[in-house]
Amino acid sequence: MDVRYPIGKLRLPTEITSEDVELWISEIEKAPLALKEAIRGLTTEQLSTPYRQGGWKIYQVVHHLADAHMNGYIRIKKGLTEHEPNIMPYNQEDWAELEDNQLPIEVSVDLFSTIQKRLTALLKSLTDIDLKRTVQHPENGLSTIEKLIATYAWHGKHHIAHITSLRKKMGW
Repeated sequence: MDVRYPIGKLRLPTEITSEDVELWISEIEKAPLALKEAIRGLTTEQLSTPYRQGGWKIYQVVHHLADAHMNGYIRIKKGLTEHEPNIMPYNQEDWAELEDNQLPIEVSVDLFSTIQKRLTALLKSLTDIDLKRTVQHPENGLSTIEKLIATYAWHGKHHIAHITSLRKKMGW
């Protein structure tokens, strides 16, 4: 197993079905509980352990999930309300070093949970036409809302797997 990609890299089906989208929305909805389970009982020392050599510490992974999914939520809303909006990248490495990452992880767990709840409610309301709306990313090009849904479903599972894989490896 590649410790950087414990669930593998994102793979999108050639043809995205309504069942695919429903599954991804379900995964987004379940991610907060999975995160809470993944970090349950970890000590401060364990939270300060990198998930891999040269990788983020667990607490940074938790804060990153809140940051990234906050961006994802806004990107999707822009895609639903603007014509092919530009969605901007951000330097996640630098964000991981900002002072707010020293807050207790519960702050970001709560934020992640709230974002996922709002995102799930929004996504469940979308029509087939909404799912085909597009956004423009300067590095990744044109993407549909349904592909963003897939990306954020994968992203949550990807980082939660960083935590659960480390726990398994360390016997925590």
